[in-house]
Amino acid sequence: MTAPARTLIVTGTDTGVGKTVFAAALAGALGARYWKPVQSGPDDEGGSDSLRVARLAGIPAHRIHPEAYRLTQPLSPHRAAELDGVAIDPARLALPQEDGPRGDGPLVVEGAGGVLVPLTRDWLYADQFARWQAPVVVVARTGLGTINHTLLSLEALRARGVPVLGVAFVGEANADNEATICAMGQAKRLGRLPILPAITPAALAAAFAAAFRPQDFLGEDIA
Repeated sequence: MTAPARTLIVTGTDTGVGKTVFAAALAGALGARYWKPVQSGPDDEGGSDSLRVARLAGIPAHRIHPEAYRLTQPLSPHRAAELDGVAIDPARLALPQEDGPRGDGPLVVEGAGGVLVPLTRDWLYADQFARWQAPVVVVARTGLGTINHTLLSLEALRARGVPVLGVAFVGEANADNEATICAMGQAKRLGRLPILPAITPAALAAAFAAAFRPQDFLGEDIA
């Protein structure tokens, strides 16, 4: 399956690395549409990631694509679906197209947790990314453990032929960790989003603008 133009997949090295906040910043900076194909349980604020992204990115409601599956338990999608009596069908996870009521332009798609999170007992998010064939942004921590987690994530993606756009870091500056990951993983460093004392739309937009270049997400530079 070939992705529509200007589709970007945002994944993480683990749960809680700041992937949803980064996805919101990216979607806001690009004026993009947003899609979270599978929502497992409420987000940290008791709502959904789609609602949180819409609020933080300032995206109009019609630019948010509805989830293909909305599950009640905050667990890996494969288990949350089982508990809800739902069978996740990868065929239902086709990427939204650029026409229709949600408009056109870039599309930011957010996965769940890390790249090897299961959607079913025999289908991982990395398998779904390979089917989509859209560039992936790996969101990684900067602190202890991130080298191992990020290099493993990059290997898992490339083993399946998934195009990697680069790594976006979230956290306090750690120049050696960031440089080591990008050199050993042969991945582009896209930038680093700092920890914000308060995550507001204005603060997030300013932090993204100071640390990232929108053109890096819209080009053809993938590895």
